[in-house]
Amino acid sequence: MDEVTAGHPVPAVVAIGTRKGLWLATSSDRRNWTLSGPEFAMAEVPSLAFDTRTDTPRLLAGVRSEWWGTNVAVSDDLGKTWQEPEAPAIAFPADTGATLERIWQLRPDTEDRPGVVWAGCEPISVFRSADGGKHFELVRGLWDHPHRTRWGAGYGGPAAHTVLPSPADDSVHVAISSGGVYRSDDRGESWDAFNTGIIADFMPEHYPEFGQCVHKVARDAGNPQRLYAQNHGGVYRSDDAGGQWVSIADGLPADFGFVMLAHPTRPDTIWTIPLGSAGERNPPQGHPAVYRSTDAGSSWERHDAGLPAYDFNAVLRDAADVDRADPAGIYFGTRGGEVYASSDEGESFSLLTANLPDVLCVRALAL
Repeated sequence: MDEVTAGHPVPAVVAIGTRKGLWLATSSDRRNWTLSGPEFAMAEVPSLAFDTRTDTPRLLAGVRSEWWGTNVAVSDDLGKTWQEPEAPAIAFPADTGATLERIWQLRPDTEDRPGVVWAGCEPISVFRSADGGKHFELVRGLWDHPHRTRWGAGYGGPAAHTVLPSPADDSVHVAISSGGVYRSDDRGESWDAFNTGIIADFMPEHYPEFGQCVHKVARDAGNPQRLYAQNHGGVYRSDDAGGQWVSIADGLPADFGFVMLAHPTRPDTIWTIPLGSAGERNPPQGHPAVYRSTDAGSSWERHDAGLPAYDFNAVLRDAADVDRADPAGIYFGTRGGEVYASSDEGESFSLLTANLPDVLCVRALAL
């Protein structure tokens, strides 16, 4: 992909996965948008990914149909046509006795591992593809982990919803609801829990080895060892690849939420979208806002220009994304079917579209 140049119009594509289909929004300036869809009408689309490691970007969609089951659809022309294998791209081996329920995360690996795509799934599992997402194999090291039988189900289901391969080494992080953060240092062969410092106040032991309900984890652009996490109560940073977590919730109106985004090119810059509490799950006092930190969570700035004065819809963990333009674009969708876009790193927002079904996943690409 060509390097995005500051000050020039940025052709952009935003993929919006919902409870009932997939919509695509395109723009030449990231301010005026043309919407098309739905694809996969009446199917749930909880996971999406743009793979930009080849000359032609590939769009992958995790599609869940009540009639046809769950599969991975692939488009090499940005959604104009789709390839969906007759045999499921992701299937559990017979000896597991498990059936795929949902694909929560599709994650292309780093630039030096072309063709490798990771999938985080329900029931809690991780799969890996070596052919760009057309066929996947179960990562047995995590499936066979001795903790697995004691992992719980988050409110939305038992999910491995975040997969973060490192650009610096062979480590991979996985976030599980509700199991916590796990890390493999050998590309998935073996796994250990990395949750020290993260509270689980809904459990008898508040700081257990595992069992935390982590909602989302993101990796810093400049320091691969630095991670950020939004939990079921708690916002954290780790400077040692998850070995120790410290709270960075001071300055936020609430420490509950689902979204955690890291700037793709600028170190120490992150965004989160707080919700009032686990029992409320609305923007605090009904006033939606995006919070940005440019110092790795030491301080936070509130940004709500262009957002509605009152809105009581939550933003789910993967219903937000940041593109690689300069300045970066921020996008998020709500459970009320609205999608908002910012072309200035969250300083101001505008309504991209409204009246869609419940938004589950948003992914953005700047060409």
